[in-house]
Amino acid sequence: MWISYLLQLIVRLLIGAYPRWIGCKPSTKQRIYFANHTSHIDTVAIWAALPPDLQKTTHPVAAFDYWGKSKWKHYIVTRGLNAIFIKRAKEDRTEDDPLQPLYDTLTAGDSLIIFPEGTRNKEDLPLPFKSGIYHLALRHPDVELIPVYLENLNRIMPKGEFWPVPLVCTARFGKPIQLLENEGKDAFLARARQAVIDSRANYQQDTKPTQTKAAV
Repeated sequence: MWISYLLQLIVRLLIGAYPRWIGCKPSTKQRIYFANHTSHIDTVAIWAALPPDLQKTTHPVAAFDYWGKSKWKHYIVTRGLNAIFIKRAKEDRTEDDPLQPLYDTLTAGDSLIIFPEGTRNKEDLPLPFKSGIYHLALRHPDVELIPVYLENLNRIMPKGEFWPVPLVCTARFGKPIQLLENEGKDAFLARARQAVIDSRANYQQDTKPTQTKAAV
């Protein structure tokens, strides 16, 4: 759709959104991409960094209380980014479990982009993770979990700002992780957070950014 191309063009002109596949390669395997969250353009940055064939089956998860309550925001994320909503407020949802739309998407065989901090963060390192990613991994243990560190997004469009500052952004895709047998929730959440931090720390293993076709 035209709005998808427009969003990608704007993001690449403003911030680059260069993908750096440090710990994995683009693949058609079902995945959950989980990243640090510093601005409203984080979602577009990750989605634009994926090869076009993966964008079709990868759904960013958007908070309904922000993205779903105005017509233009709703249109942008659903038509432009193929996003699904998570409804955090009980009055907004019909299901008891706010994660149900995410479970349904994974059951259908598609991939997700999530931000386990649950809120935007001004710091370079992510906040402690909320439990949602643990429940997704528990319900769908065969789905690869790909940590992503977004670099410079907190400087390009920090919390509270409306206009982006033109800087180069990179999305660093780290090594896949999975929920270990008998691993507790707190241990898993700490390990998942560390995986995002490690993706940032491993910049010396970086390679020239490329936009490649996904492997099967």
